[in-house]
Amino acid sequence: MAVFGLLATSLGVVGLVAPDAQLALMGFAPEPGSAPRSESDHTLTFLTASSMAAVNMGVYYVLAALADWKPFFRWTVPFRLLTCTVFVLAVLTGRAPAGFLGVAVWEGAGALATAAALRRESRRGR
Repeated sequence: MAVFGLLATSLGVVGLVAPDAQLALMGFAPEPGSAPRSESDHTLTFLTASSMAAVNMGVYYVLAALADWKPFFRWTVPFRLLTCTVFVLAVLTGRAPAGFLGVAVWEGAGALATAAALRRESRRGR
């Protein structure tokens, strides 16, 4: 949980400080050349909002890890699997580029790793 939280916070900061780098990490093509974005292009607005959410979420995960808050860990599993599913469908339906599958894998793998760790710990406690 703490590792995920630190990574989410870090990637959120990247999105806030270097949005074009964040877009490239997610597989989105940059604007050609250094042409300014049109007034109707809200990509950077959306990226700012989602990056700030990632920073907040990352901090929540770190704090939950420090508190060893198991109910929070359990709650994340189904919602991260849902996020994985939605992101895979976004790629399959053409709403997102193939590079966005990396984000889906990140969410799905994180959910499965969390579920496995929780299961292992509950077996140890028996």
